[in-house]
Amino acid sequence: MRTFVDSVTHWDRVFLNTIFSLNGKRLISAVMPWISHSGNGYYYPAIPLIFYFIEPRIAGAFFLCALLAFALELPLYKILKQKIKRHRPCEVLSGVHQRISPSDRFSFPSGHTAAAFVIATLIAHFFPILTVPVSIWAMLVGVSRIYLGVHYPTDIIAGLVIGILCAFAGIMILG
Repeated sequence: MRTFVDSVTHWDRVFLNTIFSLNGKRLISAVMPWISHSGNGYYYPAIPLIFYFIEPRIAGAFFLCALLAFALELPLYKILKQKIKRHRPCEVLSGVHQRISPSDRFSFPSGHTAAAFVIATLIAHFFPILTVPVSIWAMLVGVSRIYLGVHYPTDIIAGLVIGILCAFAGIMILG
């Protein structure tokens, strides 16, 4: 009888192989590194500035919620990575190679996905009209990490959950 972890690992590999088999599609190969890069966090400080010009009253609250959410998300994701120490799929699965250099050694959870969902959740909260595009963007960040060979699907799911929970914590704590 298969254990829960074996079952999850099996489905991780099935989904990873399906996504990784998209190799060779020029548009996907060109776009995925850019999408992944958009989740690096370099652009996140610009978001409150942009909101300041659109809606100054909301920009300050957004900024404070983002600071608190990231103050929760960053240590949580780093602690989990160091405790779980899951090797990246490109290191352990034949036929899967990394298409980018990962920023750290381990894969679980996806920090890019967690950060993307912190930002997407906060933007959706403060600017509900942007919910669909920012949600699609955050999911694409996660999918790009799988496509690039540096994460399993469950790494992405964990990042999604961490990001959303930390964003909601920031919103709830700061009101």
